[in-house]
Amino acid sequence: MQATHIELLQGMPVFGALREDSLRLLLEGAREIVVPGGVHFFHEGDAANSMFVLQSGNVAVHKHWQGQELRLHVLGAGDCFGEMALMDLLPRSASVRAENDCRAIEFSSVDLMQLYEHDVEQFALIQMNLGREVCRRLRAMDELLFRWRMGEAPVVMPPLFRAA
Repeated sequence: MQATHIELLQGMPVFGALREDSLRLLLEGAREIVVPGGVHFFHEGDAANSMFVLQSGNVAVHKHWQGQELRLHVLGAGDCFGEMALMDLLPRSASVRAENDCRAIEFSSVDLMQLYEHDVEQFALIQMNLGREVCRRLRAMDELLFRWRMGEAPVVMPPLFRAA
């Protein structure tokens, strides 16, 4: 099973250029979880210390605003979410709910600390990758905000959670 997980991670920008031994180390501490459809991975405002890599199923990312639940994105297999928790140590900024039965790998800050203790260069690489992912999403949102402020409504939302 670990070979399948390594292959999945190697295809993701967040884990790009990490050596196989580093991925194996991360996977040793990671948890594989199953979340039934309709159940939340986490809620907006929850304490956060992990990120998830979706192996199967679909999840909806949503926020609450003035008593309404607003869907921001739908993610599928191969996408990651919750990565901001590994960088800013703040509560969850949105909720994520399984739209159908999902299987995911959960990586905690403890898993990253083990990588740091094992190989600081590989740790720095994953931190840079996480930073790039967050910056890519911020850049896309900045563009949307700019277009909205200029009176141009987007026809299609950009794929914020996928590799550029």
